[in-house]
Amino acid sequence: MGSLGPFELVLIFLAILLIFGAKRIPEIARGLGKGIKEFKSATSEISRELNVQEPTHRIHPTPPTQGASAPRTDSSDAATHTGSQQMPNNPS
Repeated sequence: MGSLGPFELVLIFLAILLIFGAKRIPEIARGLGKGIKEFKSATSEISRELNVQEPTHRIHPTPPTQGASAPRTDSSDAATHTGSQQMPNNPS
């Protein structure tokens, strides 16, 4: 009861032929083939993106040691704290 026999397949084919016509069936088949091809390429692209491993040569910042303060990044603070070791201004 669950499988289609040859008689049922012929009836389905004849119904499709009557509904769409002989000229439209190849167009429908081409469109269906293109759709399946796009779907397969999209799924393979997604699976490739998910399988990409993170490179091992990435630089990871080291966490500061306990008790050490973070270095200053503000250039105006650095100029006031360097005292006599300031660099002279060289106009270009």
